[in-house]
Order: sequence, then C-alpha cells, then structure tokens
Amino acid sequence: MEILEAAEKYLRQLADVRRLSPATVRAYRADLASLSAACGDIALDDVDLENLRDWLWQSVQRGDSRATIARRTAAVRGFFAWATEAGLLAADPSLRLVAPKRGRTLPKVATADALADVLTRMENAAAGGDPIALRDHAVLELLYGAAVRVSELCGLDVDDVDRDRHTARVLGKGAKERVVPFGLPALRAMDAYLVRGRPALVARRPDDAPTSAVFLGARGGRLGSRAVYDLVARELGPELGEHVGPHALRHSAATHLLDGGADLRAVQEMLGHASLGTTQIYTHVSSERLAASYRLAHPRA
Repeated sequence: MEILEAAEKYLRQLADVRRLSPATVRAYRADLASLSAACGDIALDDVDLENLRDWLWQSVQRGDSRATIARRTAAVRGFFAWATEAGLLAADPSLRLVAPKRGRTLPKVATADALADVLTRMENAAAGGDPIALRDHAVLELLYGAAVRVSELCGLDVDDVDRDRHTARVLGKGAKERVVPFGLPALRAMDAYLVRGRPALVARRPDDAPTSAVFLGARGGRLGSRAVYDLVARELGPELGEHVGPHALRHSAATHLLDGGADLRAVQEMLGHASLGTTQIYTHVSSERLAASYRLAHPRA
C-alpha cells in the first residue's frame, strides 16, 4: 500500500472517530504528504527509521520551528502506530523517532493601550458605514473581547450570538462547544455590523442563497481564516511585527484578564483548554503585575 493511500484512511479516523479539529487534520495531511514526497516512490512497509530521520532533517535544514517539527513527529508517530495496529505493517518504524522538546515561546502580546488605539481607529473607520470596515471592526473586537480562536470566529452562525446576554456559542477543538462572554464594545461593533454591514455583504452573494454565517467575505461567502490573518497582520503589524496573527489577540486577552485579577480556572474555561497546565503555559504574568506584587508583598521592596 502507498503512503498516501494509508494516510487518507488514518486521517478519516482522526476526523470521524477521534474528532480532531479540521485544522489539525489539515496539518497532519500536509505533514504526511510531505513525508510521502520525501520518501519517493516506495511502499508504506518499506519506510524505515532512516527515511523518517532524513525527512525531519529536511525540516531542520529549512529552518522550520521546533513546534512545527514536533507536530510533524507526532503526525508520523501516530500514523505508523495506527498502521501497525491496523495490520498494515509488521513493525512500527517510528518507535525510536525522537521529537525535539517544544519550547515555551509565547505569542506576542499587545498592550491594552495599543489595542485600544487600534480598535478606536477601526471604530472611526466603520462610522462611515462601509460594510467591510464594519465587519473588520466587529471581527477584531470579538477576537479580543471573547478570546476566541480564528476557526471559532469564522465558524460562528447568526443563531450562535446572544446579543441580550452578550455571549457567543463557539465550537472549539475536538468539537467541544462552549459559551464565551464579550463586552459592550464588542456588542456595539457586532450590532453595527449585523444591522448595517452584513445585509450589504449578503446582497453580494452571486446565487442569492441564504447563509447562516455571521462574518462574510467581500463576495458574501463565509469569511475564511486567511482573510482574518491578513486583517490582523495589517492592523497589528506596526505594533507586534509583520508575522502577527489572530492568536496574538487571544493571548493578549488572556494576559489582560490575568492582569485584571481573573482566576486562572476562569480563564481556562473561557479559552476552552482541557488542561489547566495548557493555560499556565499559554498565559503569563506580565512584568507590570509581577512588579506590583513584589512591591506589595516583599519586605525589602
């Protein structure tokens, strides 16, 4: 059996049985396709440990991040373990494949003042009534105000937003549903977009078919994550650098919640993390909060 043929069966199991997120399945599909290309025209049962090590070494040579290499290692180890259990292989060649230790490099964090300036600028731009400007303002307000993932934001339907309770129902990793709150600035931006911006974008749909998506693209289809990445990079790039993405807003929201005294477990629930340890890694105590705690608590401060 060819690598890619077996890989598709494995990916279907990840999606249908283990219920991994579509983003994770896409990443694993790309990883296994990369492995197949690196191994060349050989059958699945001809792949050995040296093939796998050579493939990872190519990632190192390209300068891929440690997190990317660790994910690729996890992808192939999971794949070959499944293939062995399914009887496609007599032995698992990935058992001795060692993943590099993942670093705890945190995403960049925007200051509360910097984000306030960006969101005020976008609010002023949206005041003119342009539907794209109204949408972009609402997108950033919700990303920051509710600390949602970009996939969760793009997957929102109109019925998922409760404007009276200031909450949104999102579908997170592993198809786990949760309800997240958002504040008055996000509510005002959402109201303006849903009343004045979204109907104009719906009218641009070429087939006039109804859509349940909250956030729409310029042609009336559901907004894609790539467009959100471009928006965040354009608006926050001057503050955080050209490679900033929507996760920076999620991380900034979590950090600012902790700075304001929010309980770590409450932040965990809002972010949708299964483990508190994930939240502890993902969020960090800012230097300002640490300094304030030091001044209040240390006898020699």
